[in-house]
Amino acid sequence: MKNNRQRLILDIIENEPIETQEQLIERLREEGVTSTQATISRDIKQLCLIKSPSGSGYRYMAPAPQTRFNFAERLRSILRESIISVDHAQNIVVLKTMPGLAGAANTAIEGVEDPRLVGCIAGDDTLMIVARDARSAEDLHRQIDAMRK
Repeated sequence: MKNNRQRLILDIIENEPIETQEQLIERLREEGVTSTQATISRDIKQLCLIKSPSGSGYRYMAPAPQTRFNFAERLRSILRESIISVDHAQNIVVLKTMPGLAGAANTAIEGVEDPRLVGCIAGDDTLMIVARDARSAEDLHRQIDAMRK
């Protein structure tokens, strides 16, 4: 849902001069997507949207491709810096992190679009990843373990 909404936001701002969050919320509503101002604000931040001068004021724009946030690289960096151990059982992968860093690992992992993931839950120093099946959990375990080294 979030990824679809964010793709729609990028399509809208590419094709229309959207100047405010309220205009963006209204355009999303016209497309059948209901969102709060707080959700749109987070989307704008996660998409690294910028306000750029236009003919009559400012409009939202996506940053140039080379400045866009790279979730995969962020994930590798966070895993190298924070993960103490990784293990799996059935369709669940459990990461132990340095205290206070499970949330950062959670955000980075959820930012990578991977069809093997169902979702994540983070505490202070533990992250639980729910995979679609046991095979996916095993693959994720191996991949995460390799990335942290």
